[in-house]
This record gives sequence, structure tokens and C-alpha cells, in this order.
Amino acid sequence: MPLIVLTGHPCSGKSQRAHQIKQYMLQRLSADGRSMRIHIVNDDSLNVSKEAYREAREEKKARGALLSAVERLLSKDDIVIADGMNYIKGFRYQLYCVARAIGTPHCVVHCGTPVAMAKEWNKARGEAGYDEQVFDELVTRYEEPDARNRWDSPLFTVIFDDADVPGDKMWDAVILRKPPPPNQSTISKPVSTTNYVYELDKVTLEIINAVVEGQKEFGAGGMPMVVPRASQKVINPSRTVTLSELRRLRKQFVSINKMRTTLDTERLADIFVEYLNTNLE
Repeated sequence: MPLIVLTGHPCSGKSQRAHQIKQYMLQRLSADGRSMRIHIVNDDSLNVSKEAYREAREEKKARGALLSAVERLLSKDDIVIADGMNYIKGFRYQLYCVARAIGTPHCVVHCGTPVAMAKEWNKARGEAGYDEQVFDELVTRYEEPDARNRWDSPLFTVIFDDADVPGDKMWDAVILRKPPPPNQSTISKPVSTTNYVYELDKVTLEIINAVVEGQKEFGAGGMPMVVPRASQKVINPSRTVTLSELRRLRKQFVSINKMRTTLDTERLADIFVEYLNTNLE
């Protein structure tokens, strides 16, 4: 059953909305005579403290813990509510891929709370809130969802003074809607060779090197770039992409696919190109 992804600035009311969603779903399931489990996954349930957001390494571990919990709990008989900031679009894309891989719908709920108000709510929490500097940094890095992106759609924005969530619309979108079919980037396939990890590292390294060379030769914003082993091309962003950014994306992709699935090695290049095109927009 569906994955419901919460997103918003820190202290924007996400946990309150998560519980409202859970209550609505429980009532609707009961009225329809259905029995399904509903899981809320958040930092509290994963024993992740707000101190984790002080350092990039610890924050990455926190995101990994949430992703792993969603993968473990999500099934065709369970509803999972991912109650976190989920502020990085690439991470929301990863969650979308998890849902699509098992053939279940998903939606995104954006908590639309002004930053100034969220900051006041954070201060009111005292020691239970975020450090002011951490709060400001998280706000600065926030990537707002866009309904034009398939991983952010369907998108429901809940304003801070809305009394409740749009339960009926969400029910139609994630319970009644037919899930999208898996695509090549989410289908798990048995590995046909014993050097899968070697191929994963090699192919992704060749591609990021080709992107760097392509931008050196043609400049930013030029024609899409041909890269080794892929039938698809890497979209050439209008900005210069640094090697460190490409290395970070490569590391994320390798980490995801080591933990989550095994991919057909013949498709690795095209799948990585799709991942780059999603995250380099």
C-alpha cells in the first residue's frame, strides 16, 4: 500500500500532519471494512537526535536509516508515512523509487509554514528544538517540492492554519489510484555476473569522468553529453557541475544500489544517467 512522504522546513508541523493522516486513513479503512497497518517513520521512531543534523556524515546516516525503515516496512499490505524533512529532492526521488519498485502508489505532502513561524515554533520547544544555526542551515538547503516532478506528484500542500489534511483527495490519489508500473531504474533483476560491485564502481566512474570532460570541451548548457556504455545522454546543465558534486551523486547511487537492489549490469549505465539527469536539473 502507499507511501506518503512528508516534507517541509524543520518545525513546520509535519508530525502533527502525519498523525492527522494516520487518523484519517484508519477511519476510512474501518468504514470500508479493510484492515491494514499504518506506520509512521520519523527521527523519534529511529532514535535519531537533532544533533545528527550538525554534521553531514551523521545527517547522511539519519537519511539512510529512514530509507532503510521505509524499504523494510512498505508492502502491499502496509501504509508508510515518512515523517521527515525530506528536504533534498534527490532523497525524495529515492523514496519514490522504493514505492515504484514494489508497485505501490505514493504522494507528497508539503507543510507550507512560513520560515519565521517555524523558527518561533522551534524556539518554543527549548532544548527539544534545533540549534538556531542548524535550523538556519537546514532552511537554506531546503529544496521545495514541485508537482511537475514525478517523484513529487501527486503533491498536496497543507498551509499552517489548515485545520486538517485533504484526506479525501489523498485517499483517491494513493488508495484508489492505480500504481505506476516499475521502470528500468526500479526493477530488481538477478545479477548474471559475479563482478557486480566492480561493474557498478567502474561504470559510474567512467560516466562522471566523461561528464567532467564534456563540460570542459563544450561548456555548461551545451548539447546533451554522450557517455560510455549508455544509450541515453546526460543533460548538460546551464551551470558548471563540479567534480565533487558528481562524486557525491556517484557515491549516493552506488550506496543505494548496494543496499537496496541488484541491477542488470547491462543497464547500469543508463540507470545512472537517469539518476544524474534527475539530480542535475
